[in-house]
Parts: sequence; structure tokens; C-alpha cells
Amino acid sequence: METKRFSTSKEKRIKRKEVLEKKKAIDDIIKKASSVKDHLLSFPPFCRYERNGLSVYLESGIGDQLASPIKKYIQNLLKVNMEGPYGSEWQLEEKVKRREMVSPEAQYIFVRQSTNAMSDENPPAKSEERLYTGQTGDQNHLLEACAQSKGLGKFLMQLIELIAHKNRMGAVMLTVQKSNVLAMNFYMTKLRYTISTISPSRVDPLIGAEKSYEILCKTFDSEAKAKLEEKQQDDG
Repeated sequence: METKRFSTSKEKRIKRKEVLEKKKAIDDIIKKASSVKDHLLSFPPFCRYERNGLSVYLESGIGDQLASPIKKYIQNLLKVNMEGPYGSEWQLEEKVKRREMVSPEAQYIFVRQSTNAMSDENPPAKSEERLYTGQTGDQNHLLEACAQSKGLGKFLMQLIELIAHKNRMGAVMLTVQKSNVLAMNFYMTKLRYTISTISPSRVDPLIGAEKSYEILCKTFDSEAKAKLEEKQQDDG
């Protein structure tokens, strides 16, 4: 009896050690990936996009190192894009989200188009121009509505997935508002993302019905697939 208890205790210690070692390995991977200041350096072909009437270039940025005008710009853009979908929840979420946008952990890929490269045949609408001209700290514009439906979104998501692969990530995950039907269709139909098992609607349908968002994922290895997609496969 004593031998059995000793054996069980030893097995628990071994298992705990394995769990801790695995957690440390994962933390090391994340730390290494987070330490990369410019992921674009590994993917030169993705530093420019010239298709469908767009001629743009990409550059990297880190939240707490951005110039003050850029910080204000992205925080304002956050409000413009998210206040409506969040509804009454926005007042509680706004301060947290604004801090997250300019934290050291926030890494950005900015898409810019030179003012002299804008097509005379397809100038931006006045409402679009107000959204993105000026306040960028230089003579170039960040792109928003005028770049939609030109393949740029798919191009950027391909880049994100390549960065994830290179840095040994098991999946790419993102949050989409349910009310944003176009975005949901884009990710799930065109890019083949799925609703993750950690999304509220998968964890508990009753809770999920009250939430305004879904968490989507695309997995790259069997372990991540089992954790993030297993329940959805079972439901199917």
C-alpha cells in the first residue's frame, strides 16, 4: 500500500514537472516573438502592395513608442470603429482598450499611401479623407475605407499568418463583432477561420447570446486544433 502511494506521488511530481517545463517553453516562445521589433524585416515581399489601383507600403510600430499624434489617431479610430458595436458596454471598455492600444505589447503594421501616389481617377470621398488625412506625423496617409475591397485585407492576413508560423505560434486568433456581417463572412468564408471553443457562444450558448462578439481562430498544428476547434468539430 505504501509503495502504491509513493508511486502515485512520484507520478504527480513528474507530471507537474512536465507541465511546468511545457509552460516555460511556451513562455519562452512568446517572449522571443514579442522581442522582435520589426517582423516585416523577415518578409520583404510584403513590405509593399501594388494591386487593384493601390500602391502602398507597410511599416511596423510598437504601442508605447508611437509618436503622440499617431497614438491619438489610433485611439480615436478605435472609438469610431468600436463604440457602435459595443453599445452600452463601451463606457466600461473604452479606458481599458485605449490603454491596450498604446502598451509595449501592442505591435502594429501600418499601411501608408503617399499623397502624390493617390489616383486622380479615384480620389477619396470627403468623409474618408477626414478620417485619415493629417495627424500622422509626416506627409503620408494611413489607409482606411478607400482601401476596402481591393485585396489588401487578405494580403495583410496572409502576412500575419506567416509571422505566426515563423514565430512557432499554434494559431492566429481574433475577435469580431457579430454585427459586422461583412467581417464575419470575410474571415470565415474567404479565409476559413472558425469560431473557437473559447468563444462565448461555444463555452455557453446562453452566455454567448448576450455577448456582442465571437472569437475566431485558424490553427496550424494538431495541439492547437484540439484545444481551439475540437468542440466545434464535435458539434458538427
